[in-house]
Amino acid sequence: MEATIATIVATAAPLVYATVGETIAEKAGVINLSLDGSILLSAMTGFATTYVTGSVMLGFLAAMLVSMVIAALIAFASIELKLNQIAIGFVLTLLAAELSSFLGRPYVGVRGTSVPHWRVPLLSDIPFLGKVLFDHNLSVYGSFLALIAAYVFIFRTKRGLELQGIGERPEAAFARGIPVNRMRYLYTVIGGALVGIAGAAYSLDVKFGWRENLTLNFGWIALAIVIFGGWHPVRAAFGCYLFGALQVLALKLQPVSAFQGVSQILPILPFVLMIFTLVIVYLDWFRRFGERHPRWRRLLSSEPPAGIGRVFERE
Repeated sequence: MEATIATIVATAAPLVYATVGETIAEKAGVINLSLDGSILLSAMTGFATTYVTGSVMLGFLAAMLVSMVIAALIAFASIELKLNQIAIGFVLTLLAAELSSFLGRPYVGVRGTSVPHWRVPLLSDIPFLGKVLFDHNLSVYGSFLALIAAYVFIFRTKRGLELQGIGERPEAAFARGIPVNRMRYLYTVIGGALVGIAGAAYSLDVKFGWRENLTLNFGWIALAIVIFGGWHPVRAAFGCYLFGALQVLALKLQPVSAFQGVSQILPILPFVLMIFTLVIVYLDWFRRFGERHPRWRRLLSSEPPAGIGRVFERE
């Protein structure tokens, strides 16, 4: 049981990075729809850099840089050129996916260096929790830190309130002296950096190695989980671990002939859950329940930031 849960935690780590990064960007009002291509290209870049240099750290840094450039392009196209964020995201997704396929051909099937395992001293000896949380590697531990840091920053700091302000009411935020577009650049690029870490985490840890379409559709799953999580990093992380559990369950059921069909369906369940959640939160009875119980409304709400996808222009 402990080993299974530990596997789920490790498997979900890259998705946690991606969903936290996308949550930050969308909280600022920018939709980075290039996630699927960004993760693919970052995974290839991270593995290729590590293979050439022998340094896992350089692999992660290179993956972050690639994804940050893509995120910056989306921010630039939206803020400066006033182009549609969704259209630009689709184009960059296709471009990044094709680049990962073309540039990654020399690295298909080669063996490189993976993220080394590192048990946390003392903490890894704690019954149950030690095996589940503290017997992994730095990539998994980093996903815990990214999740905690994002939650504290967004909901417990002044800068986090400003981040929510530029995504909800950019005009009001600007009136209070906040440089809306400059902050949108910053948070979109930060979100892109986390997406880059997600890509490298796949090719250097979870799915060690590189092959064409290694992480295909994981970006779309991350986007779905952000919506499922109601643009809240902790709820999105719950969706990531749920998806990780479905993946592990699918692998365990695959050898069983009676469940082979079920094992193919399980990985797409997050999309079904996302749609189900969106339907529920917009029903009248849910709205009435939220009016009577505001705390539950805030916890279960799945409404996007009011200014998401909307270009802010200074009058």
